[in-house]
Amino acid sequence: MRTQTRQLIGSLLVAAVIVAVTIAVVTAKFGPTSAAELEALKERQEQRLEQQEERLEEQEERLGDREDRRN
Repeated sequence: MRTQTRQLIGSLLVAAVIVAVTIAVVTAKFGPTSAAELEALKERQEQRLEQQEERLEEQEERLGDREDRRN
């Protein structure tokens, strides 16, 4: 279970880095944007991270339930 959890956390961290780098590249390529656009972008990024965290928690719960049933 620990290996799966570590892999899952690692995957989520890599996904977050990819999102951050993509946002940085796109922003740099197209230049400055309005404050409203930046706020919307930040909000979408936060929502994605929250969704990833929720998925991680759900998967950890499922893994824990499976282990409990085995024991």
